[in-house]
Parts: sequence; structure tokens; C-alpha cells
Amino acid sequence: MPEVQSHGIRISYDDYGQGEPALLFMPGWCASRRVFNELAQYCAKQRRTLAIDWRGHGQSEKPTKDFGASDLVEDALAVIKASRADLIVPVALAHAGWIAIELRRRLGARIPKIVLLDWLVLEAPPAFLKALRSLQDPAQWEQTRDQLFSMWLQGLNIPALINFVREDMGSYPFEMWARAGREISSAYAKAGSPLKALASLKPPALVLHLYAQPEDPSYLAAQRSFSATHPWFQVLKLEARSHFPMYEIPDEMAMTIEVFVV
Repeated sequence: MPEVQSHGIRISYDDYGQGEPALLFMPGWCASRRVFNELAQYCAKQRRTLAIDWRGHGQSEKPTKDFGASDLVEDALAVIKASRADLIVPVALAHAGWIAIELRRRLGARIPKIVLLDWLVLEAPPAFLKALRSLQDPAQWEQTRDQLFSMWLQGLNIPALINFVREDMGSYPFEMWARAGREISSAYAKAGSPLKALASLKPPALVLHLYAQPEDPSYLAAQRSFSATHPWFQVLKLEARSHFPMYEIPDEMAMTIEVFVV
């Protein structure tokens, strides 16, 4: 298991397979790289795959000081540098997409494409912003987190997914969930939406958004409308029932990612 120092913090990551562009799997806040175990293994059959644990997450070192999204960017840059890969395609789960966008800003053509997984790429609705505020409230965060867990697991009987959500994501304390709420809120406030942020990249990267939830057809229609005027953006709704489709159809996702990356 390779490790690298990111401004004095030990960052743990996986490194499998061969071939470029290499994939860099990036989990969301309050989640370890374990979420990618099966998907990364499928992808590693075709090309090099890296999967990072952010500082304070998984097997990486826990900082003694507060940190934010800008520090996660530094963690990703440290892994990219240590890998010595020339071309990197970030595969970003949920709000790790903000990190992927910043990597493109920093590294330019070395990040030729971006894969986004199950992200709220439109402007954040009021209920979502309210939940982010509640995660920053010591009196409300735990109830809000549990409501998120219930929503993500409703009607699903996938033991590995249930274990990941309850045991992995459930292991992070108030400080980390509050940090997530703060950083995600700040990103939407600054950029307006991920699609607006992606459109601001000059030149834009080629982007693929793979998602399973929500079922709302208007969400897909809005993305297709954006794609019609921004041909560098592609969207595909997956036939899966959870916010974590890599626990349902990792083989199909790996194949779709490979076709996009080639």
C-alpha cells in the first residue's frame, strides 16, 4: 500500500494496473476509498488505477488542525506527483467533483477528461442547503446524517453497501460532517453549480457524468439540455437503485468509463 506526504500529512492510496491515462478514484467527504474497491479492480484490468484516502479519512493520517477542500486538492496533487503518471482522469464520487475541477484548473491538459459519479451537478435546492447547514449544528448533525443514510439505503438489501454506509461513513465524527457541510456549501455558493464551474474551464475538459439517483426525469433532461449546448459534457443515467451504483453494477460502470477514457 503506497503512501505519500502531502504538506506533512501521510496520505494512503492504492495503485493497481498499468497504462495511461491513469484513473484517480476520489471518494466524497466522510468516506474512504473502500467505496471503490470493486469498481477499481474492474478498471485495473484495462489501465492503471489509483484510489486515494483523503487526509483524516480511511488509512490516511488524521490532521490535528482543521482543513478544507483546498487541502484535499493538495492531497490529490501529491498522489499524482508520486505516481509519475503524465495523464490522469479523475473519477470523482459526489462532491469530490469540486476537487476534480480544481485539478483541471491546476494541471490543464494533464487532466484531459473527468468522470463524475452521482453528483448534484445543478444548482443546490433549498432542502439540500438546509441539510448542509444542519450538518454543521452540534444539535442536529446526527439526525441529519441518519436521514441521509436512510434515504441512501431505503429499499435496498445490499449487505456490502449497508456496511459501507453504516460502518465506514458512520465512523466519522461531528467535526468531519460539519467540515463537509461547510466546504460543500461554500463550493455551491462560489460557483453556483458544478455545471457552471465546468463551463468556466478554459478550455473545458471532456466530462462524463454517470449517475443512478435521483429518478426525477427533469434532472436528466436538464443535463441533456446542457450537453446540447456544451458538447464536451456527456451524461448517462445508470440502471441502478442507489446513490452508490458501484455496489450494484461495477462491471458495467468500468466498461463505460473505459470506453470514455480511451
